[in-house]
Amino acid sequence: MESPEGITQLLIDWGNGDQAALDRLMPLVYSELRRLATNYLRRERTGHTLQPTALVNEAYLKLVGQRNAKWQNRAQFFAISAQLMRRILVDHARRHQAEKRGGSDQKRLSITSAEELVAQPTIDLLALNEALDELSNMDSQQGRIVELKFFGGLSIDETAEVLSISHSTVEREWKSARAWLRRRLEP
Repeated sequence: MESPEGITQLLIDWGNGDQAALDRLMPLVYSELRRLATNYLRRERTGHTLQPTALVNEAYLKLVGQRNAKWQNRAQFFAISAQLMRRILVDHARRHQAEKRGGSDQKRLSITSAEELVAQPTIDLLALNEALDELSNMDSQQGRIVELKFFGGLSIDETAEVLSISHSTVEREWKSARAWLRRRLEP
């Protein structure tokens, strides 16, 4: 496994237009991207039509399509990857719901792996996305912290690094955001 510094340098090189850096980078980050995708999809309903490999591939295509990306570090890369996966899953849920014309077979997402974000074992992915958008409109930093920790799987330290804030600020804001989401998502 390449060091975080080696991955960061490859990201910087890729951002500066070195396509060979992308070729060297992807094998190093693919397993982590696939782990994130697998965790997301494990929380989905049984029989979900999107597979981890397809989710990673869709995110990869969107990442490669990023023009003028200024990659700073490994944590930022995984944060953006997680954000793309979130969008892909939400778009997939919306398409599925539209096909069902509002049927009750909505996408379910367990959030227990995100340090028990809320007490419910599963919640509706679209409801979570809506709540996260609402939180982001009220407090963009808290919204970003939830996205990085929950969807990105980043640690407190990695989240602090990506957002250029202190460890204690991330902990405090994460606790506050969890409480707000718990209240907002309760049935």
